[in-house]
Amino acid sequence: MSIALAACLSLATLTARSQDEIALGKTLTTNNCAVCHTFGQGEPNGQGPNLFGIIGRPLAAAPGFKYSAGMKAAAAGKVWDDKLLDQWLTDTQAVAPGNAMTYFEGDEARRRKIIAYLRTLH
Repeated sequence: MSIALAACLSLATLTARSQDEIALGKTLTTNNCAVCHTFGQGEPNGQGPNLFGIIGRPLAAAPGFKYSAGMKAAAAGKVWDDKLLDQWLTDTQAVAPGNAMTYFEGDEARRRKIIAYLRTLH
């Protein structure tokens, strides 16, 4: 097998795995987060802020959402990225003590899938 063919097959396998991870992440996000959050561009905030475009957005900066004092206090200089989202999904109170959201996802693989899906919302 040529190196180019092996690379193409490897990329196809990786892409299929990535798509599966995103699909599972969408299911997890819908099942766990949609009760409070919306995900589509221009959709109204729910009990929590709309998560469309969360990657790269500063904390406590979703337009039109009223953040808790705990979230505002923790937001200074922080921007949502994979690492911060992983910390947030692990323990919201550790990232922003006193914020209104309490969520704990102890399964690293589940957090990774949720983050993979959130990355597609741009």
